[in-house]
Amino acid sequence: QVQLAESGGGSVQAGGSLSLSCAASGLITAPGYNYCMGWFRQAPGKKRERVGIANGNGNIAYADSVKGRFTISKDNAKNTLYLQMYSLEPEDTAMYYCAAVQNYYSDYVPSAYAMDYWGEGTLVTISS
Repeated sequence: QVQLAESGGGSVQAGGSLSLSCAASGLITAPGYNYCMGWFRQAPGKKRERVGIANGNGNIAYADSVKGRFTISKDNAKNTLYLQMYSLEPEDTAMYYCAAVQNYYSDYVPSAYAMDYWGEGTLVTISS
């Protein structure tokens, strides 16, 4: 059974930085295995949106709204995905979720509907 556990988050002022971590258990991420793992966020009253997704080939796709400000990386030894966020804006305020799917074979970057496993989320609040 796959379990995802987020950590990090919190409150910072606009222009600041935060880092999130997502520890995965039960997800096979060894080289040669097909999977996607990434970050989504949902602000109050808004739809859940994709922040960035990494796949087993080492490709990472970012939402336009965070390109150049957010960076996703992965520690294969720890099976942990990271989201480093810089130049944060009040519009980045949201609950951030880690999500994953095993055996994803489409050429398209997966949407939230395609993700099978979710963490409980961690709140990020950016004040102006």
